[in-house]
Amino acid sequence: MSGSGEVIGAVLILIGAIFSLISAIGNVRLPDVYTRSHAASKSSTLGVLCALLGTLLYFLISDGYFSIRLILGIFFVFLTAPVAAHMICRSAYRHHVPMTESTVQDELKDYYMENENMELDSEDLTDEVEQGSKPLPTN
Repeated sequence: MSGSGEVIGAVLILIGAIFSLISAIGNVRLPDVYTRSHAASKSSTLGVLCALLGTLLYFLISDGYFSIRLILGIFFVFLTAPVAAHMICRSAYRHHVPMTESTVQDELKDYYMENENMELDSEDLTDEVEQGSKPLPTN
Protein backbone atom coordinates (compact mmCIF):
# COMPACT_ATOMS: atom_id res chain seq x y z
CA MET A 1 0.00 0.00 0.00
CA SER A 2 2.91 2.37 0.57
CA GLY A 3 3.83 2.23 -3.14
CA SER A 4 0.52 3.85 -4.12
CA GLY A 5 0.98 6.55 -1.47
CA GLU A 6 4.41 7.34 -2.83
CA VAL A 7 3.14 7.54 -6.41
CA ILE A 8 0.15 9.75 -5.53
CA GLY A 9 2.30 12.01 -3.39
CA ALA A 10 5.03 12.23 -6.01
CA VAL A 11 2.56 13.06 -8.80
CA LEU A 12 0.92 15.83 -6.76
CA ILE A 13 4.28 17.27 -5.71
CA LEU A 14 5.41 17.19 -9.35
CA ILE A 15 2.23 18.99 -10.42
CA GLY A 16 2.85 21.57 -7.68
CA ALA A 17 6.41 22.07 -8.90
CA ILE A 18 5.17 22.57 -12.47
CA PHE A 19 2.65 25.20 -11.35
CA SER A 20 5.35 26.95 -9.33
CA LEU A 21 7.61 26.95 -12.39
CA ILE A 22 4.80 28.45 -14.48
CA SER A 23 4.35 31.11 -11.79
CA ALA A 24 8.05 31.97 -11.87
CA ILE A 25 8.04 32.20 -15.67
CA GLY A 26 4.95 34.43 -15.49
CA ASN A 27 6.66 36.76 -13.03
CA VAL A 28 9.59 37.18 -15.39
CA ARG A 29 7.72 37.38 -18.71
CA LEU A 30 4.57 39.37 -17.97
CA PRO A 31 4.68 43.11 -18.71
CA ASP A 32 3.26 44.95 -15.68
CA VAL A 33 2.66 44.67 -11.97
CA TYR A 34 -1.01 43.73 -12.37
CA THR A 35 -0.45 40.68 -14.56
CA ARG A 36 2.62 39.65 -12.57
CA SER A 37 0.59 39.76 -9.40
CA HIS A 38 -2.05 37.61 -11.04
CA ALA A 39 0.55 35.03 -12.04
CA ALA A 40 2.16 35.07 -8.63
CA SER A 41 -1.05 34.64 -6.69
CA LYS A 42 -3.01 32.19 -8.81
CA SER A 43 -0.48 29.67 -10.02
CA SER A 44 1.82 29.75 -7.01
CA THR A 45 -1.16 29.21 -4.70
CA LEU A 46 -2.17 26.21 -6.79
CA GLY A 47 1.43 24.97 -6.82
CA VAL A 48 1.76 25.18 -3.05
CA LEU A 49 -1.65 23.50 -2.66
CA CYS A 50 -0.61 20.55 -4.81
CA ALA A 51 2.75 20.18 -3.06
CA LEU A 52 1.24 20.29 0.42
CA LEU A 53 -1.65 18.04 -0.58
CA GLY A 54 0.79 15.55 -2.08
CA THR A 55 2.79 15.56 1.14
CA LEU A 56 -0.37 15.16 3.22
CA LEU A 57 -1.61 12.23 1.13
CA TYR A 58 1.82 10.59 1.14
CA PHE A 59 2.00 10.58 4.93
CA LEU A 60 -1.67 9.65 5.26
CA ILE A 61 -1.48 6.65 2.89
CA SER A 62 2.05 5.47 3.72
CA ASP A 63 2.26 6.00 7.48
CA GLY A 64 -1.34 6.60 8.49
CA TYR A 65 -0.26 10.00 9.88
CA PHE A 66 -2.63 12.96 9.46
CA SER A 67 -0.86 16.30 9.82
CA ILE A 68 -2.94 19.24 10.94
CA ARG A 69 0.07 21.48 10.22
CA LEU A 70 -0.21 20.74 6.50
CA ILE A 71 -3.93 21.52 6.57
CA LEU A 72 -3.18 24.81 8.34
CA GLY A 73 -0.45 25.55 5.79
CA ILE A 74 -2.91 25.03 2.93
CA PHE A 75 -5.51 27.16 4.69
CA PHE A 76 -3.16 30.08 5.36
CA VAL A 77 -1.75 30.05 1.82
CA PHE A 78 -5.29 30.20 0.44
CA LEU A 79 -6.11 32.96 2.89
CA THR A 80 -3.08 35.21 2.49
CA ALA A 81 -1.90 34.92 -1.13
CA PRO A 82 -5.02 36.29 -2.88
CA VAL A 83 -5.47 39.04 -0.30
CA ALA A 84 -1.83 40.09 -0.62
CA ALA A 85 -2.05 40.13 -4.42
CA HIS A 86 -5.23 42.19 -4.28
CA MET A 87 -3.69 44.72 -1.91
CA ILE A 88 -0.54 45.02 -4.02
CA CYS A 89 -2.59 45.65 -7.18
CA ARG A 90 -4.86 48.10 -5.39
CA SER A 91 -1.94 50.06 -4.00
CA ALA A 92 -0.20 50.07 -7.39
CA TYR A 93 -3.36 51.37 -9.06
CA ARG A 94 -3.88 54.08 -6.46
CA HIS A 95 -0.29 55.23 -6.92
CA HIS A 96 -0.83 55.43 -10.68
CA VAL A 97 1.54 52.64 -11.72
CA PRO A 98 1.02 52.45 -15.50
CA MET A 99 -0.66 49.50 -17.14
CA THR A 100 0.82 47.84 -20.18
CA GLU A 101 0.06 49.35 -23.59
CA SER A 102 -1.95 46.26 -24.55
CA THR A 103 -4.53 46.92 -21.84
CA VAL A 104 -7.88 47.30 -23.55
CA GLN A 105 -10.13 48.68 -20.82
CA ASP A 106 -9.68 50.36 -17.44
CA GLU A 107 -12.94 49.91 -15.57
CA LEU A 108 -11.69 51.39 -12.31
CA LYS A 109 -10.61 54.74 -13.70
CA ASP A 110 -13.98 56.47 -13.41
CA TYR A 111 -14.69 54.92 -10.02
CA TYR A 112 -11.41 56.05 -8.49
CA MET A 113 -11.61 59.48 -10.08
CA GLU A 114 -15.00 60.10 -8.44
CA ASN A 115 -13.91 58.75 -5.06
CA GLU A 116 -10.56 60.54 -5.04
CA ASN A 117 -12.32 63.81 -5.81
CA MET A 118 -14.71 63.17 -2.93
CA GLU A 119 -11.77 62.36 -0.64
CA LEU A 120 -9.98 65.54 -1.71
CA ASP A 121 -13.13 67.58 -1.06
CA SER A 122 -13.47 66.09 2.42
CA GLU A 123 -9.76 66.72 3.13
CA ASP A 124 -10.15 70.37 2.08
CA LEU A 125 -13.22 70.63 4.31
CA THR A 126 -11.29 69.11 7.21
CA ASP A 127 -8.43 71.58 6.72
CA GLU A 128 -10.88 74.49 6.70
CA VAL A 129 -12.59 73.24 9.86
CA GLU A 130 -9.24 72.77 11.63
CA GLN A 131 -8.21 76.31 10.69
CA GLY A 132 -11.50 77.65 12.05
CA SER A 133 -12.62 79.27 8.81
CA LYS A 134 -15.64 77.05 8.26
CA PRO A 135 -18.02 75.37 10.72
CA LEU A 136 -18.38 71.61 10.66
CA PRO A 137 -21.45 70.56 8.63
CA THR A 138 -24.08 68.43 10.37
CA ASN A 139 -25.93 65.62 8.63
